[in-house]
Amino acid sequence: MPKVAVHNSKGEQVAEMELNPAIFAAPINQAAMHEVVVAYLANQRRGTAAAKTRGLVSGGGRKPWRQKGTGRARHGSTRSPIWTGGGVVFGPHPRDYTVRMPKKLKRAALKSALTSKYNNNELIVLDQFTMEEPKTAEIVK
Repeated sequence: MPKVAVHNSKGEQVAEMELNPAIFAAPINQAAMHEVVVAYLANQRRGTAAAKTRGLVSGGGRKPWRQKGTGRARHGSTRSPIWTGGGVVFGPHPRDYTVRMPKKLKRAALKSALTSKYNNNELIVLDQFTMEEPKTAEIVK
């Protein structure tokens, strides 16, 4: 049975608590943790990046000069990608980056993370968490 020390607000050990071995002694699955973290970060993305193509840039409806007789290269629009002020060829467009994760995978990742924290003695349990006013200095003490 995994055990962890229970501390008070001053950092003194006041008791010892037994932890559920199904959660805090589970096999550590690095792949599951990685997959869940990557999915979480992907789900934070807004996906609103956009660039205008030649059809979305305003203007450029009239042919800049006639087809023949000028000695210049033929052009049909001033919004072509090779022109300054023209559209972008393969620019970004808004898209959905949402990744759905199976519930069992999320649970396995959470159990793995909690087990890893327990194994590295990074788990802190408080007997009570009360503050008179929300000040960081009180928590740091």
